[in-house]
Amino acid sequence: MLVLASSSPRRQKLLSDAGLRFEIVAPDIPETLRPGEAPREMVERLSLEKARHVAAGLSAGPRRLVLGSDTAVVVDEDVLGKPRDAEHALEMLSRLSGRGHRVLTGVAVIETDNGRERVLSVESQVLMRRSDTPTLRAYVATGESMDKAGAYALQGEGRRFVDRVEGSETNVIGLPMDETLALLDELGLRR
Repeated sequence: MLVLASSSPRRQKLLSDAGLRFEIVAPDIPETLRPGEAPREMVERLSLEKARHVAAGLSAGPRRLVLGSDTAVVVDEDVLGKPRDAEHALEMLSRLSGRGHRVLTGVAVIETDNGRERVLSVESQVLMRRSDTPTLRAYVATGESMDKAGAYALQGEGRRFVDRVEGSETNVIGLPMDETLALLDELGLRR
């Protein structure tokens, strides 16, 4: 049995599209960068904290794999999380416009029967097209950017701002599926 430690509809869709059945338990973990912490360390730590939080709350029972994940958009070594409001989203998109950035996703899996933990991270490079402020403002007004790291959705209308992705596109959406499925297979999850 797989337990997804996330309320992200994007992660849920990616797992469902891969034919996986899973239970959803949303963790309550603050998603903040610690002083001196590198972005890759942050996504790995947060993915593990989310998985641990959910695993600790599960009742005893059959072996389960708890999957936690965290995605960050990084530009100029600054981590862009989810926007606070529409103006913040516009600031983020303006900063990304016409330039490249990194998308890092941490993936953690905990086996509930033995407590063994596995963590990995995946990086993709994204190059954005240059866009003017009215175009970005109109996109923000759709509401799509509000719960997305970096304020855009590759799987939605935000794709029009992306010139190209080097690496995993599903990583940019929120869960690097090739690496996640390989890890779950390695841990014996039957699909």
